[in-house]
Amino acid sequence: MEKKISLPLTEEIINDLKAGDYVYLTGTIYTARDAAHKRMDEALNDGMALPVDIKGQTIYYMGPSPAREGRPIGSAGPTTASRMDKYAPRLLDLGLKGMIGKGRRSEAVKDAIVRNGAVYFATVGGAGALLSKAIVSSEVVAYDDLGTEAIRELKVENFPVIVVIDKTGANLYDIAQEQYNRE
Repeated sequence: MEKKISLPLTEEIINDLKAGDYVYLTGTIYTARDAAHKRMDEALNDGMALPVDIKGQTIYYMGPSPAREGRPIGSAGPTTASRMDKYAPRLLDLGLKGMIGKGRRSEAVKDAIVRNGAVYFATVGGAGALLSKAIVSSEVVAYDDLGTEAIRELKVENFPVIVVIDKTGANLYDIAQEQYNRE
């Protein structure tokens, strides 16, 4: 099913999402990759606050290329989500509601998604130039010294994603594999 969603994610929105749904996101998302996740984890370990309030928010695992003239951002394709798996359960337990990346997630992440009523979206790897057209603004909000791995606040309009793991733990990759094996 195809759905259009205004962010931030709410319990009502998440309750309506099922693995396999095509979704277009409009609103604010944050970018964070490996280095930013490591730094956020270190801050939490030191008893410090995160640089952005992640409650109810969506993090896109992406590090953009430089913006061309007249554009807010360069190519903006997803990175492999499993690289953030050691950090994601903690962030989900702190209120993160959505993640965007590519590829499979660990059982610990799936369990944290179910426990916290969250969702994992995927978007198409290799389509960064096309995805950047759905990004209307980009601003570094934390960890500027990390360059492309800094945390950015993005405003997106009709950003295309697919629900991979819904709040019940249904996983599109597993569903597709089972269907393939039956045929």
